[in-house]
Amino acid sequence: MLLASAVVVWEWLNEHGRWRPYSPAVSHHIEAVVRAGPRAGGSVVLGQVDSRLAPYIIDLQSMNQFRQDTGTLRPVRRNYYDPSSAPGKGVVWEWETDNGSWTPYDMEVGITIQHAYEKQHPWIDLTSIGFSYVIDFSTMGQINRQTQRQRRVRRRLDLIYPMVTGSLPKAQSWPANPGSAALPPGPPCSCPQCVLVMSVKAAVVNGSAGSLQPPVARKNVAPSGAVKLPPPPGPGTKPLDSTGTIRGPIKSAPSQPMRRQASGTPAGATAGSPASPPGANVKTGRVALATLNRTNLQRLAIAQSRVLIASGVPTVPVKNLHGSSPVNPALAGITGILMSAAGLPVCLTRPPKLVLHPPPVSKSEIKSIPGVSNTSRKTTKKQAKKGKTPEEVLKKYLQKVRHPPDEDCTICMERLTASSGYKNPQPTVKPDLVGKLSRCGHIFHIYCLVAMYNNGNKDGSLQCPTCKTIYGVKTGTQPPGKMEYHLIPHSLPGHPDCKTIRIIYSIPPGVQGPEHPNPGKSFSARGFPRHCYLPDSEKGRKVLKLLLVAWDRRLIFAIGTSSTTGESDTVIWNEVHHKTEFGSNLTGHGYPDANYLDNVLAELAAQGISDSTAQEKD
Repeated sequence: MLLASAVVVWEWLNEHGRWRPYSPAVSHHIEAVVRAGPRAGGSVVLGQVDSRLAPYIIDLQSMNQFRQDTGTLRPVRRNYYDPSSAPGKGVVWEWETDNGSWTPYDMEVGITIQHAYEKQHPWIDLTSIGFSYVIDFSTMGQINRQTQRQRRVRRRLDLIYPMVTGSLPKAQSWPANPGSAALPPGPPCSCPQCVLVMSVKAAVVNGSAGSLQPPVARKNVAPSGAVKLPPPPGPGTKPLDSTGTIRGPIKSAPSQPMRRQASGTPAGATAGSPASPPGANVKTGRVALATLNRTNLQRLAIAQSRVLIASGVPTVPVKNLHGSSPVNPALAGITGILMSAAGLPVCLTRPPKLVLHPPPVSKSEIKSIPGVSNTSRKTTKKQAKKGKTPEEVLKKYLQKVRHPPDEDCTICMERLTASSGYKNPQPTVKPDLVGKLSRCGHIFHIYCLVAMYNNGNKDGSLQCPTCKTIYGVKTGTQPPGKMEYHLIPHSLPGHPDCKTIRIIYSIPPGVQGPEHPNPGKSFSARGFPRHCYLPDSEKGRKVLKLLLVAWDRRLIFAIGTSSTTGESDTVIWNEVHHKTEFGSNLTGHGYPDANYLDNVLAELAAQGISDSTAQEKD
């Protein structure tokens, strides 16, 4: 038991097994529904408090977050923390992502950082709680202990998370208030869920009561830790005691036993609940919506849709529902909601399947791609270019500046009129020499450019650190491997009129070379062979030809730290996105995606690969 006061933080479990906190505003919203008890309907529409969370609903009975557009279910929990910790003070610690947005740390990490900050420590090492990072409070930066990469962090003030007092269990089932089930009926709730339940029952009782079969009444079996709810009033029921538990046997009409209620069914949404409309026939018990004819189902579906659309609540997409059903498939999603609202056992939806690969293809069906020679490419270990010093390389791209402007060199951040801030000696280069790049016109210390070149790939190319203009031919550090490409006789979603180009990348594990982060150390290669897909359209073939140039220049992959697993010294993608899902787009790496081909062309152009370079090797 947790004694005295605590702050409540609602959290959800991500795909990496980490509990991620909802914002204080969302936690307050969820907590308000929990404290309202069954009369609130048993589900929380997150879009009502945060428009970015519009697709999400929390089912308090099963403690799951449900995403309506994909069908994804994730566990949620109600966690408690010390009121003197970060969430009790409204303090949120966040780190900056690659696209400039801010992401909050896990609550455990944020509390640890805040504790060190309050103790006025200069820094905090997060290794003790499982993270290879150091937070430097003097620079407000996060430093990766393995790669030394730095990110900005920030501390901001937000709402204080909701507070609770008294003796609280560590894990709590819904409803949270043991007396909530026995409270006298109050005014009906006006939220979309309750309006939906009321409209369903009113329509069924008033419009089609004569065609219904009275279903079996059964005892309400309360799950462990949950409150026992009363059955619908009717003949043979006994009065309730003060705890809401039924005393004495219940006589039920003979009928086939019903299946156990699905976990996604909202608790408390039974006939006779506070949401029941006036004039409802209480003797019929629960309504068997399965007996409604199609006309009535269509009428109820239209009414339900109007309620949800008018309130801004997202509806369940019927395209994600599969399997056989006696109801018209177009009504499957709506009928699922209606049956769930009436307390009937129903599977609301089945999450769409991840389709990574196409149907099996025989060797005779695999064809070469018109206009593209061969069906595979190999890369070998990089051969170091000899005979050219950094000074000789830079001389091709620079013009000396005799009278530099009174500005900062963006490499060393010293004034251009002063000497370079780099201390390591560079042969034959004076630290006060200044040069201008010929195409973009940006000005730097030549000493700084030589140092930057020596710390890079040393491939004879140079990239302006200010505007990213590439001089020469940029190459990467991709380890040796093989790239295969061919046509298969299947279409991608969104491209029904053409076949598919399949690309297969194969890279084995090995030992890092001098151009890699840790020369001489072994590297892993997870997930190979990797299958990627392009439409066999004019633009799709154009992308393929540019990808072949990128492969030859060793720019598709690199060796570093995986952003998904956190593993270091492993093969990772190198800033050119690929589509690895063939028949779905659940992860964002599949089809349909109307902008993908244009986006990948822009990414390739940023690597110095465009139409003019596609003719190098085809």
